[in-house]
Amino acid sequence: MLRRTLLASAALGLGLMAATSSLAAGMDKVKACFVYIGPIGDGGWTYQHHQGALAVQAAYGDKVEIAFQENVPESADAERVLTTMALGGCNIIFTTSFGYMDATNAIAAKFPDVKFEHATGFKRDSANVSTYNARFYEGRAVQGLIAGRMTKSNKIGYIGSFPIPEVIMGINSYYLNAKAVNPAVELSVVWAFTWFDPAKEADAAKALIDQGVDVIASHTDSTAPLAEAAKTNGAVIGFGQASDMSEYKDGPRVSSIIDNWAPYYVKRVGALLDGTYEQADAWEGIAGGEVEIGEITALVPAEVKAEAEALRDAIAAGTYHPFTGPINKQDGSAWLAAGATAPDGDLLGMGFFVEGIVGDIPQ
Repeated sequence: MLRRTLLASAALGLGLMAATSSLAAGMDKVKACFVYIGPIGDGGWTYQHHQGALAVQAAYGDKVEIAFQENVPESADAERVLTTMALGGCNIIFTTSFGYMDATNAIAAKFPDVKFEHATGFKRDSANVSTYNARFYEGRAVQGLIAGRMTKSNKIGYIGSFPIPEVIMGINSYYLNAKAVNPAVELSVVWAFTWFDPAKEADAAKALIDQGVDVIASHTDSTAPLAEAAKTNGAVIGFGQASDMSEYKDGPRVSSIIDNWAPYYVKRVGALLDGTYEQADAWEGIAGGEVEIGEITALVPAEVKAEAEALRDAIAAGTYHPFTGPINKQDGSAWLAAGATAPDGDLLGMGFFVEGIVGDIPQ
């Protein structure tokens, strides 16, 4: 038994040395695989990730093979899909939703020669797991400014998907930057508890409209909230989420947050090809090109458009941070002192609303 163990360990060691040498020298061809929470035609989150995958194919041609699986639940099914991909020759697997975090790390531990990249997560339990994210809260700040300036009812709304830090920091940024230009603004949050379900998203938008909200932002993946706003004949405006959703640019969409994953995907697959790949934890925003502000339409007054673009440019330049104190937590306790900016760790673990937002965060 001991001899068998030693022989197996030696073989594993030689295999790892060979894999390391191969990686250092680069790879002739990479099979890059993508796990998606929704359909590639959702018009939002998954659509943008797939555009990034297509950009990889365009960048490297026959040096890369692309494979993907749509509509993978954040459940044990994710482990099954990941295992199938790893056994199927995928050299790098991008898992593109927060709820894949544990599955990604569990399967990565079983396939040390495969690279795993998890979007919006924070666990890197094995050396072959990297994480990547985008500073969506920067785009929410620009949307908040537009919302604060354009609301007529002083009631703005937000459709939350799940109460995770990524979503909570977006809600807080949206509200804080609306409040900065309109102290009378009030925010209503409706939780859809889904990433992609057009019917639930439409119901959430209806609930906000029934409350008198006239500007809606969302952190879900379909165009359903904009479709509901469109039924109000201009009384309610909204924003594209994850992708431009330009089919509504004549109303009610006034701008959008566009998630541009292409630069990251091209870079990471390229690093496998040229042998420079290393474990990473990436979090880019407007400055890095991963968060883009879609066209601000003529529905927005020229002076508001100029103000929003100036805010976008200040964030890109690093001269403005959307979370700049003084800021208190919802219960009135101090969080950020005047002039202080939020540390990344606080944002990545954010589990509280800021002062002025009414309602509890679901547990």
